[in-house]
Amino acid sequence: MPPTETIEITLNGQKLTIPAGLNIRQMLLALSLQPDRVAVELNRQVIPRRDWDATQVPSGAVIEVVQFVGGG
Repeated sequence: MPPTETIEITLNGQKLTIPAGLNIRQMLLALSLQPDRVAVELNRQVIPRRDWDATQVPSGAVIEVVQFVGGG
């Protein structure tokens, strides 16, 4: 089995290596983030949740993920 290709991204200011070819939803799941509790900005553009499955994470992407926290 050939090795999986990877790409480097910057997530919330930290450089990470992830598998190539992931869309935003797949990336969140790979990073153990709950997709229903976050907002995602890709290269300074907020990506609507409805577009996550169609938006591939490119090599060199700068991503900000904001987690929603409930409480009172």
